[in-house]
Amino acid sequence: MEQKRYNIIFSPSVQRDIKRLETDDALQLVNDIKIYLETSPLPFGKSRIKKMTGFNPPLYRLRSGDFRAYYRIHYAEVVILAISNKKDSEKILKKLR
Repeated sequence: MEQKRYNIIFSPSVQRDIKRLETDDALQLVNDIKIYLETSPLPFGKSRIKKMTGFNPPLYRLRSGDFRAYYRIHYAEVVILAISNKKDSEKILKKLR
């Protein structure tokens, strides 16, 4: 059985944020987003993906090194809404509420 593939959509602000990162960090983050979210964007077992509590529609987080990507799933699309360094995560979550 072929695995479903999701389209990954980076919001304009995320595209700008990724351009500001160090090259290695940006490559790692984009690579992790592609690997983990293209085929299975929902958390399963012990994973780097977490469903955030208290968000409607649901909000998910992907861990990638010191960075976090926050996203929502909309049909066959994964929309990356924000990325942040883990130390700035609280600020980002407040904005996404």
